[in-house]
Amino acid sequence: MTQKTFFNCTLFTGRDDQNIADAWFTVDTSTGRLTAQGTGHPDTTDEQIDLQGQFVMPGFINVHTHITSNPDSFSGSFGASESESAVFGYKNLQRLLKSGVTYIRQCGATYDVDIKLKRLQAAGILPQTPHIMASGRAFSMTGGHGDGRNSAYLVDSPDEMRKGVRQAFKAGAECIKVMATGGVMTPNDFMEDPQLSVPEMRVAVEEAHHKRRIVAAHAEGNPGIQNALDAGVDSIEHGFYVNEAEAHQMITQNTYLTPTSIAEWVIPEKGRNVLPDWEVKKAADAIDDTYHNLKRAFKLGVKFTCGTDAGTPFNGFDRTPDEFSLLIKVGMTPAQAYQCSSINSAILLGIADDYGTLEVGKVADFQVLKADPLADTANVKQPDKAVYLGGHRQF
Repeated sequence: MTQKTFFNCTLFTGRDDQNIADAWFTVDTSTGRLTAQGTGHPDTTDEQIDLQGQFVMPGFINVHTHITSNPDSFSGSFGASESESAVFGYKNLQRLLKSGVTYIRQCGATYDVDIKLKRLQAAGILPQTPHIMASGRAFSMTGGHGDGRNSAYLVDSPDEMRKGVRQAFKAGAECIKVMATGGVMTPNDFMEDPQLSVPEMRVAVEEAHHKRRIVAAHAEGNPGIQNALDAGVDSIEHGFYVNEAEAHQMITQNTYLTPTSIAEWVIPEKGRNVLPDWEVKKAADAIDDTYHNLKRAFKLGVKFTCGTDAGTPFNGFDRTPDEFSLLIKVGMTPAQAYQCSSINSAILLGIADDYGTLEVGKVADFQVLKADPLADTANVKQPDKAVYLGGHRQF
C-alpha cells in the first residue's frame, strides 16, 4: 500500500462552513481514498506533496449535464451523428473535469453515448474524465421537449413508459430523466405546458425505484412541477416556477431541486441577436420570477443540488463554477452553495458514502486553488487549478 500525503494547505472539507488551517491529508494511492487527515506536522508517508499554502476543496458534483450537446450550436446535438456525439461527449467530459467537476449525472444523451463512454472509462481507455452516472436517452412524449433524432424515448402511455424504462436499464442506464413540461429551447411549447402525465411518470418512478435508481424531472412551470411531485420523482430540474405549496411538498417527500440557474441566465445575457427571439424572450421573462421562487423555496428548507444543464446554448462545460455565484443570489453563503454539491448532490445520487466531502474513508477527488473559495465564489473559477481524482492529478 502506497501512501501519499498532501500538506501545507487550507482545507474545506465540504461538510462544515469553515476552513481548516495548516491541514494535511493522506491518500492510499491504490484505492484512491483518504486514510488520515489532521493539522500541523503530517505523518510520515511514502510520498509527501507540499501544496504551498494553497486552498483545497472537494471536486464538484454536477447532477445535470448533457455531454453530447454542443453549447455553441442552437440545434444542440440533434443533427449530429453517433460518432460526432461521442467525440463531443469525450471532449466535454474533459472540460468538465478541468473546471473542477469530478462526478456527473447525465440527464439525457443522444444515442445513449454516455452509457457507452462509461464502459470505455471502466476499461481504462477514457483518460481525464469525471465519474459518470449515465442516463442514456431522456423520456418525452411525442412532439414534446427533447423530441429529437436519437435523443429521447418517445412514450405516450404508462405501458409505453414501463417498457421504455425497462429497455433503458437493459441498455445500461443508471438513472432516468423524464420531461414533465415544455422548455426554453423548444419552439412549439412553453414552460407552463404540461407534457408527460402523472400516471406515465409514476410508472417511471416505480420501475426505477425497483432497481434503487433515481428519476429526474425536467419541470420548469406549472402544472408540470406539481405533476412530477405527485408522480414521486426524486428531483425537480429547473423548477423556475416552484410555488410555496410545492416547496412544502418537496420537503415532505425529500425531493431535491436542481435550479440550473446559469442555463436560464446565460440565454438573455449572451443570446440576443444570436438565438431566436422567442427563445431569448422565454428565458428573459422568467428570470425575475425564478429568483423570487427559488429564494422562497430555499428559505422554506428545500434541498438544492448543483447542476448546470451544461450543453444548452452558451452554457459550456467549463461553467459549473459560475453556478455558485447564482446560488448566492438565492440567499446562500458560499459554504451553503458548495454544499449543494458536496452534500446534497452526493446524497441525491446515493454516493455520499464514497464521494462529495473530503473525509477519511472517502475517495480523494479534490481541486487546489490559489485563493479562498469561502471568501468569494469567484475564486473557484480559476482556469489553471489543479484537479485530482483519487489522489492522482488529472489537470
